[in-house]
Amino acid sequence: MKRLLTSALLAVALTFAACAPKAPDAPAPSVPAVSVPAATIPYGANQAASGTFTHDGVTFYFETYGEGEPLLLIHGNGASIGSFAAQVDFFKARYKVIAMDSREQGKSGSSDAPISYEVMADDLAALLDHLKITSTDVVGWSDGGIEGLLLAMRHPDKVKKLVAMAANLNPSLEAIYPETEAMAKEMTAAFPAAEKDTPDGKRFLKVTGLLLSEPHIDPKSLAKITAPTLVMSGDHDLIRLEHTVEIYNNLPNANLAVLPNNTHMLPYDDPEPFNAAVQRFLDTPFVKKDRIKDMMASGMKLSAEMPK
Repeated sequence: MKRLLTSALLAVALTFAACAPKAPDAPAPSVPAVSVPAATIPYGANQAASGTFTHDGVTFYFETYGEGEPLLLIHGNGASIGSFAAQVDFFKARYKVIAMDSREQGKSGSSDAPISYEVMADDLAALLDHLKITSTDVVGWSDGGIEGLLLAMRHPDKVKKLVAMAANLNPSLEAIYPETEAMAKEMTAAFPAAEKDTPDGKRFLKVTGLLLSEPHIDPKSLAKITAPTLVMSGDHDLIRLEHTVEIYNNLPNANLAVLPNNTHMLPYDDPEPFNAAVQRFLDTPFVKKDRIKDMMASGMKLSAEMPK
């Protein structure tokens, strides 16, 4: 059953591999050498870096790496800590990287309660409380981007800066492409009936069901998010580009980055530009630009520097 679930998850970009993906062939050039080669670190299944805690009747599995300011990574639908291997490997040199398997996914537990993005955002807040972390930078991918937005709305004091990669505010065709919806429906319909009542089957269907039923976030409610936010997407994403721009336009303190020739799997497929964009955003003090004033200031500076 586990192999069946993994194959289904790998077949679509909305859901990532349920098992931990392999680490990159080599560390990013800017990351200092570490004593253990990155390829040998089983991110997502590394007992040496792991911990558990219980919240809302569910036991959660998490891993931490590195020292410094905290950085919380939030994975996507059906995935696990291991899907962020390239990001853990890169950012652990500068941050205390924290990643948790969401409820009903990875090594975290299950419950009979309904699942929602709001519930999972509260799970993340509970993780930070467990680790005694007052506030953190956050990077969320896909469902993780949705959870990151909700974490910043529901627990604003806990989020310093937020990166939301390929998030959506609703499951309608205003937010996703028809082929994205068709893929999610086909994946659910193709699930073997005989497996639906098994523990793994229940987890799979509960998590996958979110893709067609949630979230339901009013774009105007994003005004509550005061944390500087980097909204990211691939130019061939599963989320409509205009919807990503809508998210950006409704955030009071936001930057937008659309990386060329990339899909929903950008953090895995093309980690170097993704990591670099995230690092620059986190390292640079946020300044809200004025499209006219700042353009004119730069234009005058450029004019003064031109040969006479």
